[in-house]
Amino acid sequence: MTTRRNFLKTSATAAGAALFAARMPRLFAQQASTQQEPAAQPSLIQSFHAAGATTPIKTTKLTDTVFLLQGVGGNVVVHIGPDGKLMIDSSVATAAPRIREALEKLDAHPLKLLINTHWHFDHTDGNAAMHDAGAFIVAHENTRLRLSTTQTVKILNATFPPSPTAALPQATFLDKQKLFYDNDEIHLAHTPNAHTDSDIYVHFANANVIHAGDLWFNGTYPLIDDSSGGTINGMIRGVDEVIALADDKTKIVPGHGELGDKAALSTYREMLATVANRVEKLKIAGQSLEQAIAQKPTADLDSTWGKGRMTPAMFVTVVYDTL
Repeated sequence: MTTRRNFLKTSATAAGAALFAARMPRLFAQQASTQQEPAAQPSLIQSFHAAGATTPIKTTKLTDTVFLLQGVGGNVVVHIGPDGKLMIDSSVATAAPRIREALEKLDAHPLKLLINTHWHFDHTDGNAAMHDAGAFIVAHENTRLRLSTTQTVKILNATFPPSPTAALPQATFLDKQKLFYDNDEIHLAHTPNAHTDSDIYVHFANANVIHAGDLWFNGTYPLIDDSSGGTINGMIRGVDEVIALADDKTKIVPGHGELGDKAALSTYREMLATVANRVEKLKIAGQSLEQAIAQKPTADLDSTWGKGRMTPAMFVTVVYDTL
């Protein structure tokens, strides 16, 4: 049984690991008229920062002790109680003042612990501000590794510099961890090669709430970062783990999108598997990526799932390349 104190004492700092090589997603000229051009860095970062400075934070009560904060970037979950506030993901740095205001309204206890679901900027850019506010940061070891070095997300054509020391996780783990915190049993579990190679989900067992991180983009095709080791089959396996933990009353928070439940996540999982199976058949049949995209294997799904950052052609590309 791992107490918070023992966890903080014994968790290893990030170990060196070889980064996953990934091919640049091939976006072809014939899609130019229908496919949105990825935002170029630094405009992507600047746009997030500009939005973070002005977007209000929406607070939703999930249970008496668990709250969902939504603004710019990934969804933030906060658990309150006598041990202090526990926060999952930190959004972007410019949103930090509004997030801290929202935290202060929940209860009088200070922020003590911050858990990152993965390394991406829109989930970790606020780390330093939350660390300065008193948070001890915990994440998978690949989150620390990637935040410590320059990273390029090729599908977004964006490069991110190393994060400052104050933003880096202070305790890391490889597979699973269990915390007993604020009268809840909290499970952290790594899902390899899913959205990235650094993904975890967080299960509040007593509250019956799961933060799925970017395993789940509720209502859109997900961004799978193959530059960071993400794969379609890893996404499906990770979603299967979350579904297996949930019951019909479990509240499941996606990395992006609105609060959901087991039924909604199962529908999303069906979409992932359908696209993977269709693209795999085309690839096995010898179809090139260009030919697979031309077949429009997601055509009947696009009206439901194709309205996010990941266009149908982009999603087919990353599925094809990671099968």
